[in-house]
Amino acid sequence: MTGPNGRLITHLFLLTLFSPLTSQRLALAQGPEGEEGRSALATYAAGIFTTEPSTTEGALNLLQPIGAKGVGMGRAVSASTGAESVFWNPAGIARLDEGSFIVIKGPHPAGEATGFSLVLTKQSLGAVGISYQHLNLGDQNLTDIENNVVGSFSVRDHLALVSFGLQTLAWLDTGLNFKIFRSQYTCRGQCRDAGVTGTTYVVDGGIQAEPFQDIPLRIGVLLAHVGPNLQLINAKQADPPPTRLRAGVSYEALRHFTEKGGVELWLNAELEDRWSDLGDPVLSLGAEFIAGEADLFFVRAGYGQQQLGEAAGASVGLGIRYQQFDLGVAKRIAESWLTGEAEPVHISLGVVF
Repeated sequence: MTGPNGRLITHLFLLTLFSPLTSQRLALAQGPEGEEGRSALATYAAGIFTTEPSTTEGALNLLQPIGAKGVGMGRAVSASTGAESVFWNPAGIARLDEGSFIVIKGPHPAGEATGFSLVLTKQSLGAVGISYQHLNLGDQNLTDIENNVVGSFSVRDHLALVSFGLQTLAWLDTGLNFKIFRSQYTCRGQCRDAGVTGTTYVVDGGIQAEPFQDIPLRIGVLLAHVGPNLQLINAKQADPPPTRLRAGVSYEALRHFTEKGGVELWLNAELEDRWSDLGDPVLSLGAEFIAGEADLFFVRAGYGQQQLGEAAGASVGLGIRYQQFDLGVAKRIAESWLTGEAEPVHISLGVVF
């Protein structure tokens, strides 16, 4: 199941698993009026879409990993610091000494994601970030009974966020994300409907603590994606956002063994659970080896239990900071349980100022 059409069908499959839709939304995928005018995609969708009120979750792409560091460390980064923390736990940007601009590109089970993040810092005031992600979920031609193309159907998701990080106490950092998530289903040509757009607003609130002065242990806790339902058709069909509770720890294992410094090894473990139904958490493990002082070299590895669109499995990553430039690459080794294929490489390219 590859290519734009395969990604779109995969996305529709995700929607049917987690977010039942109404017949109005199905009309977007149809060609001319009537059974004979339906495209192959609409025929596929007609058998599995329901008109029942939703009892599941919407905006599920909020759960997809973003950035080479988070992917390479198996998502176990809620207790980590760095510019990419705007996408994971905004408390992780509170003590950054330098600003940065990062461009991020990576695949997801249902499409291709491209984004950027600008982080500005002032130590006495903390840090602020402005970020955006565009997720292209693919396009599908609509055909009539004679297989003539009469239109096209596309799905795009947009995520914009503003992040704040602040050193609240000597041992405690706090962070807040305000996110706008917008999902667009667009039909062009001979369609019953020009499209459907749904928008919701969610917030993340997180902390990071280093409670022990002589022990290199950092604790991170985050409540993510809290907000109103995502409504695409009507209030009856609206889906709640995928609110999650994350708790992680990060321990620097080499500090007591090296006197001169220059190398670090951070070992991370994290649990993530559905806020509305606590008791079945997903475990993620990660490690990051850092060598250097001015110029840095990073080696990352991780392992995660099965999550949305991802089978349980390992991930690896590399990174380098040379002067003011950052480059990170990461790849999940496990195959997607939706596509049956391994994901391509995630890339983060940044500049520090």
